[in-house]
Amino acid sequence: MGLGLMDFEGVWQVVRRIENAAGPDARFEGVARFERDGAGLSYAEEGELRLEGQAPIRGERRYLWREEEDGRIAVFFDDGRDFHRFDPGAEAPGDRHHCAPDVYDVTYDFSGWPEWESRWRVTGPRKDYAMVSRYRR
Repeated sequence: MGLGLMDFEGVWQVVRRIENAAGPDARFEGVARFERDGAGLSYAEEGELRLEGQAPIRGERRYLWREEEDGRIAVFFDDGRDFHRFDPGAEAPGDRHHCAPDVYDVTYDFSGWPEWESRWRVTGPRKDYAMVSRYRR
């Protein structure tokens, strides 16, 4: 399927499930916008995070997505720091981000395009959770 960076442009509904080994689990529902910014796409997400047994919290996050010469997509934090890279055409696209002392492993699944998902597994001395985000137009 030859996905490129601009295939992500637009508005997506996002539903995220966070399973925390130490609890509580959480669910996020919101909107993700991929908008052109001159160098690629800016990603802006906003919505509502619900932790079991607690009142909902407004949440947001921002990233910068850039296409590299080899077709991979580089994802940066909104302040320009490197986050991770992936090849959207790979059989099992993914990467690992080290944020000492924690490790963030991600895999993407584009097999149901235009619906897709990211799966994060985060481990460290005080972190142990899995997070699955599903995107659809």
